[in-house]
Amino acid sequence: MRSVRVWARLFGVEQAVLEGVEFDAVESVVVARVRVRRGARHRCPHCRRRCAGYDAGVRRRWRALDLGTVRAVIEADAPRVSCRVHGVIVAAVPWARHGAGHTRAFDQVVAWLAVHAAKSVVSRLMRISWRTVGAIVARVWADTGDAVDRLDGLRRIGIDEVSYKKGHRYLSVVVDHDTGRLVWAAAGKSAATLHAFFDLLGPERAAAITHVSADGADWITTVVRRRCPNAVRCADPFHVVAWASDAVDRVRRQVWNAATGRGAGRRGVAVGEARLVKNTRWALWKNPNNLTDAQRATLAWIAKTHPRLHRAWALKEGLRYVFTLAKTSPPAAVEALDRWVEWARRSRIDIFVDLQRRVTRHRDAIIASITHGLSNGRIESVNAKIRLITRMAFGFHSPDALIALAMLNLGGHQPQLPNR
Repeated sequence: MRSVRVWARLFGVEQAVLEGVEFDAVESVVVARVRVRRGARHRCPHCRRRCAGYDAGVRRRWRALDLGTVRAVIEADAPRVSCRVHGVIVAAVPWARHGAGHTRAFDQVVAWLAVHAAKSVVSRLMRISWRTVGAIVARVWADTGDAVDRLDGLRRIGIDEVSYKKGHRYLSVVVDHDTGRLVWAAAGKSAATLHAFFDLLGPERAAAITHVSADGADWITTVVRRRCPNAVRCADPFHVVAWASDAVDRVRRQVWNAATGRGAGRRGVAVGEARLVKNTRWALWKNPNNLTDAQRATLAWIAKTHPRLHRAWALKEGLRYVFTLAKTSPPAAVEALDRWVEWARRSRIDIFVDLQRRVTRHRDAIIASITHGLSNGRIESVNAKIRLITRMAFGFHSPDALIALAMLNLGGHQPQLPNR
């Protein structure tokens, strides 16, 4: 009797009757022959109701955790039952999830390893394929996600998108500002994708959201205005400054085109000057406090030789200063923002004239970000971790497994090792 209990504990079948253990020399695997206890027989795997038997099914095996260096499996009958709700279906077993070829303990170990190690390491250690790792992760997250209400109590959220594969493949993600956790993710980058989140959230909980931070994407703004009427829309300062950085780079390219004779400006000049203009990108992009001596000299050369480009750089720094000032004096930052709009409007640089129109269009969201001190910093941090997970999980063939792994890793519900 004592040996039976030991084997049952090793195989994780304490809730079943262990009939015997043998070694299959052909497949080099330890086989535990078990049967489901009488009280747990003939139950639907979905609703857990006791159902009428349909047929005896087949004899099948489930992969268990290895015993040392030897593979182990559980062998049992898999009869089918007739459920009034779910129809004819294979009866539930206590040691494995429905439709799985592995035990629950095996799934938990694989999911835990997938969160902490690269996918290739997991597949080699557990002796399973890459596709199987992804399927197990998705299966474990499906159980975990159904057991918790991760959308409960949301008040301040951030919305963004992150690329996960070449060819413009994106995930839309939603992060809770108060906990820093990833609460939802789905494949796609569109209004329809975001509507799916609010459909899951429901109108009552959507009405309880007080703040939403995001970049200036119109599809996010449109959905938030429609589905969160009470929320304050906050524009992310990093993205607003990035608009200005991109505008400076466009002005730099105009100057370079004019210097090489490719643009509509003055005729081409010496190749050396064009090369100097081309190499000013980092001096124009970096914050003044982080410039090297050589980059400071480059800026001084730009101020003397290309005043239009230098004025564009000053406009970029002026917009960045608005958000620096917001940390100490929000009212002064709002006033500085209005002055910057007037400056950009009179700058005689068409690119920045267009930019000030964009800033004016998002003025309320930018002022809300200044007033409430809300940014997409947490969301960008989550996005960086998702990109790292994407590299670690190289080989996933669908976004579902990647989303499941990201939710397990960043959603605050990491899988636990069995019997720990």
